[in-house]
Amino acid sequence: MREEATAFVPGHVTGFFSAHPDEDPTKAGSRGAGLTLTDGVEVSVEPATESTVVLDGTEAEVEPVTTVLETLDATARVEAAADLPIGAGFGVSGAMALGTALAANRVFERKLSANELVTIAHGAEVQAGTGLGDVVAQAHGGVPIRLEPGGPQDNKLDAIPSRARVEYVSFGELSTADVLSGDTEALTAAGKEALARVVEEPTLLSFMYASRLFARDAGLLTERVTETIAEVSEAGGQASMAMLGETVFALGTGLSDAGYEPSVCATHPAGAVLK
Repeated sequence: MREEATAFVPGHVTGFFSAHPDEDPTKAGSRGAGLTLTDGVEVSVEPATESTVVLDGTEAEVEPVTTVLETLDATARVEAAADLPIGAGFGVSGAMALGTALAANRVFERKLSANELVTIAHGAEVQAGTGLGDVVAQAHGGVPIRLEPGGPQDNKLDAIPSRARVEYVSFGELSTADVLSGDTEALTAAGKEALARVVEEPTLLSFMYASRLFARDAGLLTERVTETIAEVSEAGGQASMAMLGETVFALGTGLSDAGYEPSVCATHPAGAVLK
């Protein structure tokens, strides 16, 4: 047993998705596409007499992390530091689950493979209702396209072979669980159409266009997000809404050119890593 291990997991902004439930949470998930980000979450795990989770210095209940620890039969203190807003469409809960799986596997010497750990984290996230595709995307890095749902044993991933500067502004939270537990028929239809567009033309511009259409057709746009996307377009930029949060992300200097003071990062070239 080691004293401590730390993992870095990139943030993930989903541009569009379709929901695909299954009785087995490791087979359930989403199809869609998104950007992994150099802004992410650092997760440290150390053995403890009882399991606790601390996020940005405050003890927190993070169900996917608890499930990962239970699955790995690990009692630990998990400390996470996030560069990103919480609950605003950046995949923080997925990052915490995956980072915990990677770090706990090392600390407690569980000797599981990368795919096994991603499957555990993905299943925990789906069970909690906090996400459907962040974990598999964060394990991959880059600009992943999720062609089939589920964990690594079931899904199929491709990617847009590009890198970009990314800007974002967040105006607040949206509940992923509330959206996913509601009627997802229109959302899934819009997600399938968006995916077909990007598969036909796998470029960042196609991704941004498909993402904007998806946000509108799925009925997820808020007034503030709509205004911001329009202002970026008027300034000659490309922007869309992060799924699921009241957050706008843009390529290049889109938000800066529209007069905002955004957070700035880039697409992350690789997936989650142990430090």
